[in-house]
Amino acid sequence: MKRYPRNMIGYGADRPDAQWPGGARIAVQFVLNYEEGGENCLLHGDGQSEAFLSDVAGAAPWPGQRHWNMESIYDYGARAGFWRLHRLFTGAGIPVTIYGVATALARNPEQVEAMKAADWEIASHGLKWVEHKDMPEEEERAAIAEAVRLHTEVVGERPRGWYTGRCSVNTVRLTAEEGGFDYVSDTYDDDLPHWMEFGDRDQLIIPYTLEANDMRFATAPGYITGEQFFTYLKDSFDTLYAEGEAGKPAMMSIGLHCRLIGRPGKMAGLKRFIDYIQGVEGVWTPRRIDIAEHWAATHPHQRFERPSQMSKDRFVTLYGGVFEHSPWIAERAFDLELGPAHDSAAGLHNALCRMFRSASHDERFGVLTAHPDLAGKLAAAKRLTAESTSEQASAGLDALTDAERARFTELNTAYVAKHGFPFIIAVRDHDKPGILAAFERRLDNPTEVEFNEACKQVERIARLRLEDML
Repeated sequence: MKRYPRNMIGYGADRPDAQWPGGARIAVQFVLNYEEGGENCLLHGDGQSEAFLSDVAGAAPWPGQRHWNMESIYDYGARAGFWRLHRLFTGAGIPVTIYGVATALARNPEQVEAMKAADWEIASHGLKWVEHKDMPEEEERAAIAEAVRLHTEVVGERPRGWYTGRCSVNTVRLTAEEGGFDYVSDTYDDDLPHWMEFGDRDQLIIPYTLEANDMRFATAPGYITGEQFFTYLKDSFDTLYAEGEAGKPAMMSIGLHCRLIGRPGKMAGLKRFIDYIQGVEGVWTPRRIDIAEHWAATHPHQRFERPSQMSKDRFVTLYGGVFEHSPWIAERAFDLELGPAHDSAAGLHNALCRMFRSASHDERFGVLTAHPDLAGKLAAAKRLTAESTSEQASAGLDALTDAERARFTELNTAYVAKHGFPFIIAVRDHDKPGILAAFERRLDNPTEVEFNEACKQVERIARLRLEDML
């Protein structure tokens, strides 16, 4: 089976109403990453110094050496930046979610105490602030387990949320399989929480952000001044707030780091933003765990049988009749690169139509001739498929007067004699007079024109059938 695992549909054109508490138009969620003491460092048993997300220009790892400047910048985050941010958020009455690296939390007990006293959520940011991309799966699984163990020991309770950041392709699955997380945030794929399935586990995902994030002070392209950070946050907020006023509330995540936004000039922009949103009505500023609890209660996951995950026999059994008496179309579609995009009526319809369109002229002709006449002998003998019976009944073709039946018979005979296949129309799109008018209009078309029109109508009928099924 060729299957494509990435999900690029999401909620599609009509995302759900988040129903935030109090009728809020937007949820603004602040994350403070606590990594100081968990970064790459020889003192931590690593083979090189840290090089990621600092104010050291052009930083690179120093193999086998301590990097005093880098260490002191991280120290600033713990010694000064954290406390400046603690005063800001507690003063504003806004709770934050800490993404806490377990080893960093263990080396900073006073900060942990302050987090707990402020009733901040302390989620897990992994065991160490290091790359996971090259970790063998079992090594990463063990690191996740040890992060949970150490976090629980240091904080006094296990983490309910997880964000690695420097993750591998296996991270989300492995954290879901761990089984104890209310949410995982190692995605950047939406403005709302969503669910992912891993075996029997329904895992809530609360996407994070790398753009409404102070890391842009340490990366290119990035922010230079606090005012630039404020402007970007305000523009994001205003756009999402307007969407909320239009009935589609979303979530805005903001990522922060003690050693970055904790610097006075940078934090000025953050403070301006907090002042700005506190002057606006309908703003909810929760912790991530609050969002998780709300979403699980308001939008619980509902599993359904997904076409992209079916066996071939099951797939053909369900969808082999979508194109009238032509299961070969479903058989071929099964071998396409199906994925989450094909678990909807639109997606599966596209896959089936691709096989119909790429078939030979004779094969498509066979699909047309498999369709019954409208109000014909098969209908009278009650020998139509269930789908065709329902479709013809929807337009009243099962309750014709004698005169109407005679006219349909006359038109059917003339149409087949001229074109060699039955007149095909998606009857659910029309009423009885409209069908008769189209029949009379199309009868005199050239056969090539009618062949193409009949193929389009077959595809339309298939789409309507799939909408009923999915």
